[in-house]
Amino acid sequence: MPRGPKKHLKRIYAPKHWMLDKLSGIWAPRPTPGPHKLRDCMPLMVVVRNRLKYALNYREVMIVVKDKAGHIKIDNKARRDPHYPVGFNDVVSIEKAGDFFRVLYDMKGRFILHKIGVSEAKFKLCKVVRRSTGPNAVPYIVTHDGRTIRFPHPDIKANDTVKLNLEENKIDGVIKYEAGNTVMATGGNNVGRYGVIVKTEHHPASFDIVHVKEANGNTFATRSQNLFVIGEGHQAAITLPKGKPYKLTILEEKAERLTKIAATKLKAKKQSFRFTNNTDHTFILLKKKKKKKKKKVLCVDT
Repeated sequence: MPRGPKKHLKRIYAPKHWMLDKLSGIWAPRPTPGPHKLRDCMPLMVVVRNRLKYALNYREVMIVVKDKAGHIKIDNKARRDPHYPVGFNDVVSIEKAGDFFRVLYDMKGRFILHKIGVSEAKFKLCKVVRRSTGPNAVPYIVTHDGRTIRFPHPDIKANDTVKLNLEENKIDGVIKYEAGNTVMATGGNNVGRYGVIVKTEHHPASFDIVHVKEANGNTFATRSQNLFVIGEGHQAAITLPKGKPYKLTILEEKAERLTKIAATKLKAKKQSFRFTNNTDHTFILLKKKKKKKKKKVLCVDT
């Protein structure tokens, strides 16, 4: 029997939110062990090749990522491993191209690379997973991306979110996990949905259930461990993807899709009508020009 960690991943068993096609080969890049779990991240290769299209194939990815200049930075640190795991709220910086992205979820629970500005790329939000005390009574917190921060503020508790300065590696602020603040679901059946916390139901010896209200008034319930606080009140601390800030039902999605199809058809019809009118007009002008007869010149013999 083989021993040690697995180094391969078949394409058919890759997470759905990577959105890899099935017919482009047998294998998929397997993320190396790192700050995020296997099924909660994307390898850097998928980000560069399949999402951002900075490379067309494996060979080009290796040229871009393995360069000693360190073209690609994750959380302001150059990463040269093409299988490095990139997860929720990570900041991907490509300074040579002047592009900065934040990894977020869309309403269907798929990873998207949301383009951000230079000022927003200087910080990231980290969820506090655990608070504890180490040797010599040193307090510390552990974040969702595997960071250990010593001597945190006494007010910082588990499930809170800290605003981390990526340049100085220091905490700039805290967003408390409490009713009235904006949260995004990062686990369960509601991944990608975000709204305001309405109330929390405490169940002894079981999971706490949190009710979240979306912008259109719809509510959904999920476990407290599935939520990530992203802002105080109704205002998020980070920019969110464009689009409707709530999840559509299947019927609403169908209606929206049909309206888009109808609009494109109408646009195409108008363009074709303009083209035919222009051609008819030019044809009539040419016909008129042809009808014009030259004046006959009479020759008079002297």
